[in-house]
Amino acid sequence: MIREIVHDPVLLARKSLEATKADIPVAEDLADTLRANLDRCVGMAANMIGVQKRIIAIARGPMVIAMLNPKILSRSGEYEAEEGCLSLAGTRKTKRYRSIRLSWLDLEMNEHVGTLDGFQAQIVQHEIDHCDGILI
Repeated sequence: MIREIVHDPVLLARKSLEATKADIPVAEDLADTLRANLDRCVGMAANMIGVQKRIIAIARGPMVIAMLNPKILSRSGEYEAEEGCLSLAGTRKTKRYRSIRLSWLDLEMNEHVGTLDGFQAQIVQHEIDHCDGILI
Protein backbone atom coordinates (compact mmCIF):
# COMPACT_ATOMS: atom_id res chain seq x y z
CA MET A 1 0.00 0.00 0.00
CA ILE A 2 1.31 3.44 -0.90
CA ARG A 3 1.48 5.71 2.15
CA GLU A 4 1.71 9.48 2.59
CA ILE A 5 5.15 11.04 3.09
CA VAL A 6 5.85 12.59 6.52
CA HIS A 7 7.36 16.09 6.43
CA ASP A 8 7.35 16.92 10.17
CA PRO A 9 10.99 17.30 11.35
CA VAL A 10 9.99 16.55 14.96
CA LEU A 11 8.68 13.11 13.96
CA LEU A 12 11.59 12.48 11.59
CA ALA A 13 14.13 13.28 14.34
CA ARG A 14 12.98 10.39 16.56
CA LYS A 15 15.15 7.28 16.68
CA SER A 16 13.55 4.17 15.27
CA LEU A 17 13.02 0.89 17.12
CA GLU A 18 14.28 -2.50 15.95
CA ALA A 19 11.97 -4.15 13.41
CA THR A 20 10.45 -7.57 14.02
CA LYS A 21 8.65 -10.12 11.88
CA ALA A 22 5.40 -8.30 12.72
CA ASP A 23 6.77 -5.25 10.83
CA ILE A 24 7.06 -7.00 7.46
CA PRO A 25 3.82 -5.33 6.22
CA VAL A 26 5.43 -1.94 6.99
CA ALA A 27 8.47 -2.94 4.90
CA GLU A 28 6.17 -3.93 2.04
CA ASP A 29 4.31 -0.59 2.28
CA LEU A 30 7.62 1.26 2.35
CA ALA A 31 8.77 -0.53 -0.82
CA ASP A 32 5.42 0.26 -2.51
CA THR A 33 5.72 3.93 -1.50
CA LEU A 34 9.27 4.12 -2.85
CA ARG A 35 8.17 2.54 -6.16
CA ALA A 36 5.46 5.20 -6.43
CA ASN A 37 8.09 7.94 -5.95
CA LEU A 38 10.99 6.60 -8.03
CA ASP A 39 10.80 9.63 -10.29
CA ARG A 40 12.06 11.79 -7.40
CA CYS A 41 13.48 9.43 -4.77
CA VAL A 42 15.94 6.48 -4.58
CA GLY A 43 15.55 5.46 -0.95
CA MET A 44 13.20 5.75 2.00
CA ALA A 45 13.10 4.92 5.69
CA ALA A 46 9.99 3.81 7.58
CA ASN A 47 9.79 7.04 9.58
CA MET A 48 9.15 8.82 6.28
CA ILE A 49 5.80 6.99 6.19
CA GLY A 50 5.13 7.55 9.88
CA VAL A 51 6.47 4.31 11.38
CA GLN A 52 9.38 4.47 13.86
CA LYS A 53 10.97 1.14 12.89
CA ARG A 54 14.47 0.40 11.54
CA ILE A 55 13.35 -0.40 8.01
CA ILE A 56 14.68 1.08 4.79
CA ALA A 57 13.97 0.55 1.10
CA ILE A 58 16.40 1.36 -1.70
CA ALA A 59 16.22 1.36 -5.46
CA ARG A 60 18.80 -0.83 -7.20
CA GLY A 61 18.13 -0.13 -10.83
CA PRO A 62 14.50 -1.13 -11.48
CA MET A 63 14.37 -3.24 -8.30
CA VAL A 64 13.34 -2.00 -4.86
CA ILE A 65 14.87 -3.82 -1.90
CA ALA A 66 13.55 -3.59 1.65
CA MET A 67 16.02 -4.03 4.52
CA LEU A 68 15.05 -4.58 8.14
CA ASN A 69 17.48 -3.54 10.89
CA PRO A 70 20.29 -2.48 8.54
CA LYS A 71 23.57 -1.93 10.35
CA ILE A 72 26.82 -0.57 8.96
CA LEU A 73 29.66 -2.87 10.01
CA SER A 74 32.53 -0.96 8.43
CA ARG A 75 33.12 2.00 6.13
CA SER A 76 35.94 3.49 4.09
CA GLY A 77 36.67 6.39 1.78
CA GLU A 78 35.22 9.41 3.56
CA TYR A 79 33.96 12.31 1.40
CA GLU A 80 31.57 15.25 1.59
CA ALA A 81 28.22 14.90 -0.19
CA GLU A 82 25.29 17.21 -0.76
CA GLU A 83 21.94 15.49 -0.44
CA GLY A 84 18.27 16.21 -0.71
CA CYS A 85 15.40 14.37 0.95
CA LEU A 86 11.83 13.68 -0.09
CA SER A 87 10.68 14.60 3.43
CA LEU A 88 12.58 17.89 3.73
CA ALA A 89 13.03 20.89 1.44
CA GLY A 90 16.43 21.86 0.08
CA THR A 91 19.82 20.13 0.20
CA ARG A 92 22.42 19.76 2.93
CA LYS A 93 26.08 18.82 3.11
CA THR A 94 27.03 15.68 5.02
CA LYS A 95 29.86 13.21 5.49
CA ARG A 96 29.59 9.91 3.62
CA TYR A 97 31.79 6.91 2.83
CA ARG A 98 32.43 5.47 -0.63
CA SER A 99 32.23 1.86 0.55
CA ILE A 100 30.24 0.27 3.37
CA ARG A 101 29.86 -3.27 4.62
CA LEU A 102 26.48 -3.87 6.19
CA SER A 103 24.14 -6.47 7.60
CA TRP A 104 20.34 -6.58 7.29
CA LEU A 105 17.32 -8.87 7.34
CA ASP A 106 15.20 -9.49 4.25
CA LEU A 107 11.41 -9.87 4.19
CA GLU A 108 11.74 -13.52 5.21
CA MET A 109 13.89 -12.50 8.20
CA ASN A 110 17.01 -14.06 6.64
CA GLU A 111 20.24 -12.28 7.54
CA HIS A 112 22.49 -10.90 4.82
CA VAL A 113 25.92 -9.29 4.87
CA GLY A 114 27.22 -7.40 1.87
CA THR A 115 29.26 -4.50 0.57
CA LEU A 116 27.90 -1.50 -1.29
CA ASP A 117 29.96 1.12 -3.09
CA GLY A 118 29.37 4.54 -4.62
CA PHE A 119 25.85 5.90 -4.90
CA GLN A 120 24.23 2.74 -3.47
CA ALA A 121 26.38 3.11 -0.35
CA GLN A 122 25.39 6.78 -0.09
CA ILE A 123 21.68 5.93 -0.32
CA VAL A 124 21.91 3.36 2.47
CA GLN A 125 23.87 5.75 4.71
CA HIS A 126 21.22 8.44 4.21
CA GLU A 127 18.38 6.06 5.09
CA ILE A 128 20.18 4.65 8.14
CA ASP A 129 20.61 8.25 9.29
CA HIS A 130 16.81 8.53 9.12
CA CYS A 131 16.53 5.46 11.35
CA ASP A 132 18.90 7.13 13.82
CA GLY A 133 16.85 10.34 13.85
CA ILE A 134 19.48 12.29 11.92
CA LEU A 135 17.92 14.77 9.49
CA ILE A 136 19.75 15.30 6.20
